[in-house]
Amino acid sequence: MSPTIAQGAYAAMKLGEALAILVGAWLLTTLLRQLVRRVCVRYDIAPAFGLGLRRVLSTLIYISALLLFLNRLGISGSVVWTTLTGFVAVGAVAFFAAWSVLSNIFCAFLILTTRPFRLYDHIEVLENGDKPGLRGRVVDINFIYTTLQEVHGDGEDSVLQVPNSQFFQRTTRRWRQEPAWARAAREKTEHAADWQDAAGR
Repeated sequence: MSPTIAQGAYAAMKLGEALAILVGAWLLTTLLRQLVRRVCVRYDIAPAFGLGLRRVLSTLIYISALLLFLNRLGISGSVVWTTLTGFVAVGAVAFFAAWSVLSNIFCAFLILTTRPFRLYDHIEVLENGDKPGLRGRVVDINFIYTTLQEVHGDGEDSVLQVPNSQFFQRTTRRWRQEPAWARAAREKTEHAADWQDAAGR
């Protein structure tokens, strides 16, 4: 037998073994699904638990079969596993890095659709129960922040940029009319402005 024919027969044998591994994994997965389904029916186990168990077992079987399949084709399983874990680690880091931004965008969509408050409402974000927190008048809502305008007792005003996710992690108090603290600050500011105008004249 020539070397070329021998190499072709060897490659065909390896390919046949690899395909047999995939077929065996499919058969084993089918049998385990049937077994889990019957056990859940027999012992009255919650369907959600059975579904989750079937998915976990199927995933483990197919991952093992894929590693064996690549090994039969001459690709080292350790190399594949190292590469896979590297991609997973990079993906996890990127996901957690972008999670705060994505959560704020999603919360902005919820704010605009569920309307817990609207533009120009006076709100207060309570820190713990009824403990005073951030408060002011809503002057802007974007995909990342909700901007609150707060007026201090000395008449000075400033803005707070609150991440949108904070409104779903804490209790938000909303006033239908202008609250006393906002009215007092506004009146004090107007009084200071009138006094400056009178002094200028």
